[in-house]
Amino acid sequence: MELDKVIEKRRSVRSFSSKKPNWRDIIKAIDAARLSPLAGNIPTLKFILVSEKEKIKELANACQQNFVGKAEYIVVVCTDPTQVVRSYGERGYKYASQQAGASIENFLLKITDLGLSSCWIGAFSDEDVKRILKIPENIIVEALFPVGYEIGKSKQKQKPDLDAILYFNEWKNKYMKSIRTSEL
Repeated sequence: MELDKVIEKRRSVRSFSSKKPNWRDIIKAIDAARLSPLAGNIPTLKFILVSEKEKIKELANACQQNFVGKAEYIVVVCTDPTQVVRSYGERGYKYASQQAGASIENFLLKITDLGLSSCWIGAFSDEDVKRILKIPENIIVEALFPVGYEIGKSKQKQKPDLDAILYFNEWKNKYMKSIRTSEL
């Protein structure tokens, strides 16, 4: 699939069929996630692929979102900021978070490219997710991603127009100064 088409097609899906995806496709999406930019070339991310139905139900409860329990798989994205914080001090936490966001977008785009669907879940009980999956205390749970095949077609939510989010050279400046060819 062409990148622009994948970007346009990607959306949050909350209705999954009972058809089980090939777990190898999810591994391909995780592999795409690992290719994201790294602060100081220091990897911080870990991924847990959950397929056990009982754990999926428990994770849905930790999210307080029933549709999460309908997915055949859940990918849990975690950050171990230890090394990046050692290198960059407190800013390392910010860099680890930025790396997580970049990796997650790669993951979501690849999931879409493979014909699968997901939804970025950021609201959950950290303590419950860590307990369910035996994640150490020093690890940050970034997000959960139920993965499956969409039932039907959900309507794409409207995104903000470009002119509503773009400024030039300073905050709130909506106009780009023209560069005259004589200045080049």
